[in-house]
Amino acid sequence: MKIFNQKIVGTGLILAVLLTISSGCKKLLNTQRQGEYNTEDYPYPGGSGPYDTYLFGAYKDLRAYDVHVFGFILATSIRSDDADKGSTPSDGGSNAISMDDFPVLPSNGIVNGMWTGYYSFITKCNVALDQIANNKAIVATDVQKTQSEAEAKFLRAYAYFNMVRFFGKIPLIDRVLKPDELNVAQSTPAQIYAFIENDLKFAGANLPASWDAKFVGRATSGAANGLLAKVYLTQKKWGPAMDAANSVMTNGQYDLSTPYDKIFGETGENSRESVFEVQATASASEQTVNGVQTTQFQGVRDGGIWNLGFGFNVPNSNLESAYETGDPRLARTFLRRSTATTTYKTVYGENTATTWNNPIYNHKVYVSQAFRSKYGDNSGWWMNLRILRYADVVLMYSEAANELGGTANTTLALSALNSVRARARNGNSTLLPNVTTTNQVTLRDAIKRERRVELAMEYDRFFDLVRWGDAQNALSSAGKTNFNASRDNLLPIPQAQIDLSKGVLTQNSGY
Repeated sequence: MKIFNQKIVGTGLILAVLLTISSGCKKLLNTQRQGEYNTEDYPYPGGSGPYDTYLFGAYKDLRAYDVHVFGFILATSIRSDDADKGSTPSDGGSNAISMDDFPVLPSNGIVNGMWTGYYSFITKCNVALDQIANNKAIVATDVQKTQSEAEAKFLRAYAYFNMVRFFGKIPLIDRVLKPDELNVAQSTPAQIYAFIENDLKFAGANLPASWDAKFVGRATSGAANGLLAKVYLTQKKWGPAMDAANSVMTNGQYDLSTPYDKIFGETGENSRESVFEVQATASASEQTVNGVQTTQFQGVRDGGIWNLGFGFNVPNSNLESAYETGDPRLARTFLRRSTATTTYKTVYGENTATTWNNPIYNHKVYVSQAFRSKYGDNSGWWMNLRILRYADVVLMYSEAANELGGTANTTLALSALNSVRARARNGNSTLLPNVTTTNQVTLRDAIKRERRVELAMEYDRFFDLVRWGDAQNALSSAGKTNFNASRDNLLPIPQAQIDLSKGVLTQNSGY
């Protein structure tokens, strides 16, 4: 399996993406999902807005390799106690292996690719905002301008939220820069978080609660407030986090009605469970250009089927031990290789093979034979990437309420927590009994455990461990004994970026 070469691109060169925005949008023709046009309704579909050329350029970067593919999987999941690198021992090379066993070096090319990929994404958001504010040739109403501004700010906030959690102190670029402004110093995490909060507040106040079906996947007020809840939770701002989560829970757009085993497949995309997900699509003739490669990197590595997957990011025994007896979510997360004496099945009823390289894979990204046949391809590029689910919001609400304390808040915390467990037990009253403790510490542990199993392999675990202060103990207990929280809670600032900045950028502690 070939790992793409990582380009070394400095902060000073990120505006080169301006040259590709228009040509990038042309690649979006002939499909009809987020970030894409078809030839009948170009330049933007009826009922949309005049800034879509720029907004869709930013949406398209949600599918970019350096934003949501290998580096993202490594940094959010494989670095955690839930997953191991998988594939073959040497696959991915030292850059990938070090994400699993630590430390990650400043020279890591995957990390440098993430840095440049996210700043390219941020730049496209800033370009959209600049067009909205300054391009007088575009005719638009105030309502269209405000809504488009809110959409761009949501996307920018999401990018910065990942970046500040990955790297800590990072350059804050909030506009299109002039050539003599390109070497930007780092801002503190507190400054970045304040900026993110402001973007998301604006987005939450000015985005629609829902879009017409032809615009499925575009950012909504629920997505903005749900992400804002997570931003607050990360900073231990419990009251604002609870309020933001509650605004999502009471807006009438989402619920827990989608069965857990249906959420993650193609037919579960954009369900009542989905608060925000990256849209991807394919056809028999266009199998990858409008998709995202996240699924392929985690798909089953099979010696008998070409290109079924690369086999990275496999759930481990440490995660398995967190599940309560009989929890149905375990089977939807762990996909097991059949043996000579035992035949296992996928969620689609297919027998698993004995030729798989690894004994376990991530079941949540398994691509069914029906869709592989439909597209004449095994890769799964058409699978949407879930970024924020409703159950995540409900558990954030539960956590914030418990941390605030008091009888009323404890009652609310328990109700929210148990609603997620009720969906998981799927009508079987013998499984997953309601949590009843009113002890704050015991309930905190129950919420943490529930987040782990409900959101397993969904790119939240490492960030949760860091914000809880649990990363050192959890990773050491999982056998990742080289992990040092004082260093490894953050990735290193890429040395290539420090060099290109001529020392304006400084390294994180411990590297």
